Amino acid sequence: MARKTNIYATGPEPAAVPGKRPERLSLARARRIALAAQGFARSRPTGPITRRHVRQTIERLGLVQIDSVNVLVRSHYLPLFARLGAYDADLLDHVAYHPMKRGLFEYWGHEASLIPLDLQPHFRWRMAGAERGEEAYRELTRFGRERAGYVRDVLAEIRERGPLSASELSECGASTGPWWGWSEGKRAVEWLFWTGELTTATRRNFERVYDIPERVLPKAVIDHPTPDPEASHRHLMALALKALGIGTERDLRDYFRLGVEDARRALGELVETGEALPAEVEGWTQPAYLDPAATCPRRIEAASLLSPFDSLVWERQRTERLFGFRYRLELYTPEPKRQYGYYVLPFLMGDRILARLDLKADRAAGALLVKGAFLEEGAAPRMVAGPLAGEVAHLARWLGLGQVRIDDRGDLARPLQAEVKSLQPR
Repeated sequence: MARKTNIYATGPEPAAVPGKRPERLSLARARRIALAAQGFARSRPTGPITRRHVRQTIERLGLVQIDSVNVLVRSHYLPLFARLGAYDADLLDHVAYHPMKRGLFEYWGHEASLIPLDLQPHFRWRMAGAERGEEAYRELTRFGRERAGYVRDVLAEIRERGPLSASELSECGASTGPWWGWSEGKRAVEWLFWTGELTTATRRNFERVYDIPERVLPKAVIDHPTPDPEASHRHLMALALKALGIGTERDLRDYFRLGVEDARRALGELVETGEALPAEVEGWTQPAYLDPAATCPRRIEAASLLSPFDSLVWERQRTERLFGFRYRLELYTPEPKRQYGYYVLPFLMGDRILARLDLKADRAAGALLVKGAFLEEGAAPRMVAGPLAGEVAHLARWLGLGQVRIDDRGDLARPLQAEVKSLQPR
C-alpha cells in the first residue's frame, strides 16, 4: 500500500530517504529544500538577538562573504539581517574580532570571508598551495617571490611590533601599478595573509589589521593537526551540500571555491558513503546532489532583502535555475547602460524572488533611498508591495535612517510609495 502524505503536517518532511535513490524533485520542492538549508524556513527571533544567534547562523551557512562596497551597508552584515531581522551589528564584529571570544577568522573561503574558527585547519591546504603558487593570484605570487626579502622584513616587523595595518608599516612603499593601487606594503601583507603567515586581528574603518596567527587564533586551533588536503576537500564539500541543501557539482565546488578535480573526487566519496544523494531536479540539465539530512518545509514564509553577496544567490546560474531570476551586478557597468541600478537587492517573498530594489543609504540626510523598484514577471504588485514596504521600513530603522525616499523609477515604485506612506504615523 502506498504511503500517504499528511498534507496537514506542520513539521518538515525528509528531503530523501538515505540508501534509496531519490525520486525526481520538482523545482518548487528543490527551492524549499534550498531555502530551508540557508535558514529561511524559520521565523525571525521575536526576542533579543544574541551572539548565539549570530554564531549559529554563520555556522549554518559555513561562511559569510566580505565586500568593500558600502553604498548601503557592508555586505557581510546583510545576510544576518535577512535571516534574523534587526540585530546589533556590533555582535558580528564581536564574534569576528573580540580578542578573548573570537568565533570567526578571515580568509579566502568563497571570496574574502568570515569563517567559523573550527574550519581554519581545513584551509591550510589552500595556504600551502598559495605559498607554492597554486592558489594565490598570479601577480601577488610573483611579488611574494621577487620581493621575498622585503616580505620577510614585513613579517618580522609585525612579529616585533604587534598588530599593524599596511599603512602603519615603517616602509609601506608607494602605491603603484595594478591591484587597486596597492602599495608594496599592502601587497606584502596580503601575500602573507594568503599563505597563512598573517591573519586579521581586527579591522579599523574596514582596513585590515594584521598579526601572526599565534597571537590571534585560539591555541586549540593553532595546535590542531593539519588534515590531509583530500580530507579537507571532502569536509568542505559536505559543508557546502549542507549549506545549500541541493546543488549541482558546480554549485557545491563554487561554495568554497574548490578546484574541479579536487571537488569531483570529494563528491564521489560522499556519494559512495551516502553523505550525498544523486537527484534530478525539474528543468535542470546537470545532475544534482541532495543532503540526506535536508528538510523540505511545506511552505516558506520569508520576506527578506538579500545582499548581492548572500550565499543564497551568489552563484548566479544556480539562482536562475532555482528562482527563474536573472541577476547580474551592475556596479562596474557605466550608468547609462545599467538596467536596474548600482546596488540592487533581490526581494525574497515566500519561496520566490519577486522584486528587486536599487538601494542607497544617504547617511547625511538620514534617509534610505529606493532609487528603483522593479517587479519580477508574473508577480502581482498588490501582493508584493505591502510585504516589501514593511521590509524596507525595517531595513531603514535597522540602519538608523529616519525616512524612506522612493524614486519613480521602476514598475513597482508607485505601489511601493503608497505602501510605505501608509506605514508612516499620521
